[in-house]
Amino acid sequence: MVEFNIEVDATGLHCPLPLLRLKKALLDMDSGDVVRMIATDPAAHLDIGVYSDQSGHKIIEFARHAGQQIFYIRKK
Repeated sequence: MVEFNIEVDATGLHCPLPLLRLKKALLDMDSGDVVRMIATDPAAHLDIGVYSDQSGHKIIEFARHAGQQIFYIRKK
């Protein structure tokens, strides 16, 4: 289990809302902090992956469980 500083629960939301919630959370975090994000949108892994690549934030763990996608993302 990865330790995290904040959790963003985007359960039931469809793109682009999960990504927007993640971006908002990252604005208030310090470099090196970790956000745990839960999403149920089937395309969330695509949006979050592209955003992570472009922004420099790092997905340190990703898992799928019971219809949820769980991301642990470290802020650059």
